[in-house]
Amino acid sequence: MTLRNVLEPMFSVRWWMSWISIFFGCAIMAAGFVFFINPYNIVPGGVYGASIVMHNIFPSIQVGTFGYMFDVPLLIIALILFGGAFGARTIIAALMTPGLMNIMSTLAYPTKEALQALDPAQLLGGKIDLSNDLMLATVIGAVMLGVGVGMVVRNQATTGGTDIVAMILQKYAHINFSKGVFIADAGVVISGLLVIGFGWGSDQDVESGSWMLSLYSLIAIFISSRVIAHVIDGASYDKLIFIISENHQEELRTFITKDLDRSATYIKAHGMYTGAEKEMIFLVVSRKEVKSVEHRIKDIDPQAFMVVTDAFDTFGEGFKPLPDKDEIQAA
Repeated sequence: MTLRNVLEPMFSVRWWMSWISIFFGCAIMAAGFVFFINPYNIVPGGVYGASIVMHNIFPSIQVGTFGYMFDVPLLIIALILFGGAFGARTIIAALMTPGLMNIMSTLAYPTKEALQALDPAQLLGGKIDLSNDLMLATVIGAVMLGVGVGMVVRNQATTGGTDIVAMILQKYAHINFSKGVFIADAGVVISGLLVIGFGWGSDQDVESGSWMLSLYSLIAIFISSRVIAHVIDGASYDKLIFIISENHQEELRTFITKDLDRSATYIKAHGMYTGAEKEMIFLVVSRKEVKSVEHRIKDIDPQAFMVVTDAFDTFGEGFKPLPDKDEIQAA
C-alpha cells in the first residue's frame, strides 16, 4: 500500500462530508440534552441518561463530565472489538459530545448555581422554559437525540456509551441496533426511577409525582429509537407485490418491464381449490409507485388477485447495495 493510497481518501469529498455529519450529529444530540432533556430530569437511557442520574446525586459535576467517566471503558472495548478505523471515529464522536454539552450548558445558564440545579427557568433567560409542557420537551428532545445519533451511526461511528453496547448486541446476538439501544437504555431508566423518582441514594427532596418522569423517559426512548432507524435506513419502506392473473400475463409483463421499467419474477404456484397451475408475479416497487401499479393492474385485469406488503430492506440492482458484515442496520 502506497502513501498515496493512504492519504487520498482523506482528501475526498465523501471523507470530509462524513466527518462534518459526525460533528453536526454530535452537536444536535448535545443541544437536545442541554435544552430539552437535562433541565427536566428526563432520563432517555444511554450514558448521558445515566449521567443525569449521577448529576442528581453529585450536582457539582456536570452531566457531560459524567459522560466522559462512563465512556472511557466502553471506548476501550469498542477499540478492541471493532478495530482502529472504527475506534477513531467513535473516540472523536464520544469525546466531542460531552464536551459540547459542557460548553453549551455553561453558556446557557447565567450562574454556577443555576447550572448545578439545571434550572429551566434560568435556561437562556427562561426563553424556552417548558416546565409546564413536559411532553413537548420530551418529544423535541427525543427527536433531536435520534437525529444526532442517527447521523453519527450512519457514518459508521457512535456517540459511545450504550450505542457501543447496542452494536455489541448486534454483532454477537444479532439484535438490530435500535432494538439494542432500547434494551440497554431500559436499565438506565430504572436507575433514574430509583434515584430521581424515589430519591434512593440522593439527599435531595423528591417532588411529588417525580416518578412520572420515568414515563416521559420511556416515551423519549421509543421516539429516539424510531428516529434513529428513520435516519439510518430511511423512512420509506419498499413494497412487495404478489399478483395472480388468469389471462393477462403478457400485458402485465409489458407494463412492468416497459412502463414501470422494472423487473419481476414468475413463481410457479398451484390453486388450492382448483389445483390448476398458475404463475404468480413477484414484484418490488417503491412506496410512491404502489397506487399507480394498483390502478394499472385494475385496468389490465379487474379480476386479478394482488397482495401488497412491506419490504423493510431491499438489496440488489435498483435498490440498496448489500451491507458489509459489520454495517449497522437499525430497523
